[in-house]
Formats: sequence, C-alpha cells, structure tokens
Amino acid sequence: MRFFVIDVETANADLASICQIGIVSFQDKQVVETWESLVNPEDEFDGVNISIHGITEEKITSAPIFPNIFDNLCSRLEGQIVVSHMPFDRVALARVAEKYDLPILNCTWLDSAKVARRTWKQFAYSGYGLANLAKELEVEFQHHDALEDARAAGEILLKAINETGLDISEWLERVNKPIFDEAGYSEKIKRDGDSEGHLFGEVVVFTGALSMSRKEAADMAAQAGCQVNPSVTESTTILVVGNQDIKKLAGNEKSSKHRKAEMLIGKGHNIRILTESDFMKFVD
Repeated sequence: MRFFVIDVETANADLASICQIGIVSFQDKQVVETWESLVNPEDEFDGVNISIHGITEEKITSAPIFPNIFDNLCSRLEGQIVVSHMPFDRVALARVAEKYDLPILNCTWLDSAKVARRTWKQFAYSGYGLANLAKELEVEFQHHDALEDARAAGEILLKAINETGLDISEWLERVNKPIFDEAGYSEKIKRDGDSEGHLFGEVVVFTGALSMSRKEAADMAAQAGCQVNPSVTESTTILVVGNQDIKKLAGNEKSSKHRKAEMLIGKGHNIRILTESDFMKFVD
C-alpha cells in the first residue's frame, strides 16, 4: 500500500509560518518519490527557529508562498494516507490553510509517534521523539530538514510494520485504541487451533509484512489447526516471515521475533522459519 510522509519547518512560533515542506512517498516498503520546497512564509524569522533548521529570510526570497504550491500538495496528498510524526505538521498545514483562506487537505492522517508508542514498549510513555527513535532504531538522517525528517518518520513506520505485522490499514485502527491492554502488553493477535485441522499441534507466530492482514492469516492458520501466538517462545514451532522480509532482511534488520527464533534454534529448539508463501501451501 502506498503512503506519504510529510514534514514542515516554520519560521517562528506561529505554526502558519511554514518555510519548508518535505514529502516522501513510500510503496511496497520502498521510497518511490520525494518532493521538497522552501516556502516564503510572509512572516518574520525567529532566531531560535533559524538555529534549529538553518533557514533564513535570505534563503526564501525567491521561494513561492504557500498558495502557489497548494495545488501541487493537493495533487499529491488528496485522498491519500498521510503520515506525520506528532501532530505538529498536520496542525501547521491546517493553520496555513486558514491563514490564506484555503480548504483543509482531504486526506487520512496517521501519526507515526502513536505507532511507535504501540509497537515498542520502551517508547510507550517517553523517548518517542523523532530523533531518539531514529537513534535507537538505527535510522540515519539529518534532523530538522523537512525532507530528511519525513523520510526518517517513514522508515520508523516501516520498522513498526515489520515488527508487528500490522499493515497501514490496521494501524489506522490500532492508533485509536489504548497503548496497552489490561494485561499491560500491546494488542496482539492470538488464536486457538481447530483440533480437527491437519496442522493441529503446531504453534505459529507471524512477523513481517504479509500479503494479507494479520487477522486473516491468523484465522487461516487456526482453521488448519495451528495455535497462533503473538510472540516467539520455546513452544513456538513455526515462524512465518513475510516474503519480502525474508529476502532482504539480515542481521539487526530482522524483526525481534525473527532474531529470537534464530537464537532459540541455536539452542536446539525445533522451530521452522517459513516464508508466507510456503506456509500457505501447508495451510491449503
């Protein structure tokens, strides 16, 4: 599924004073297009903001004002899933539209900070700023450049998708639910296997981006007799990895589930790692 990530920088404390916009388009877990523009905010530049992003009045003298790039933004983002890290960028776009009496962009917003808080327990209540997440998740970028910030937020979202197996449509629902359930853990998918199924006795865990939703995959596995668990343990017998992930992931780029399964295999546990395609042949 395609999604867009946007980031803006402002000239001063007024969120309507956008002076740079960066947009990165992702599809099939890859960057497919980027777009960036300086913007003349028709406003004063605060020294504090300049010290953060390095954009000055001199740099934007020939830059377009926001209304002159609005049609370009609409052509890219209208009707699309648009990601921002925290509400800052979404609110800034609404404020600048109000400033120039323009319509609000009609898109579906997803906050990558909310995604991170629900993916990694250590970031649930602190440390979910873009810079810290990028550092901890080994995403290299030049902070406070709109295009770089957008790319980093997109890569963090992809890592969350890989870690949880939830796709974009599922995350749009998940971010509106509590960070943790009553047991204190992130919402996970679990199924008991049909005792009449031909794979009864197998304990399956899914990881990576699948061709179907995680719920659909779990239902199919359970119907075939598999017990579906949310995490890899010593009782796991099969780890199913998304086709794309198993082709290109290596080392620390593997999900934590993948790494744990390999660690348990190294200790003598009988866990088979299968691609989604191969596993579905067993399920049929």
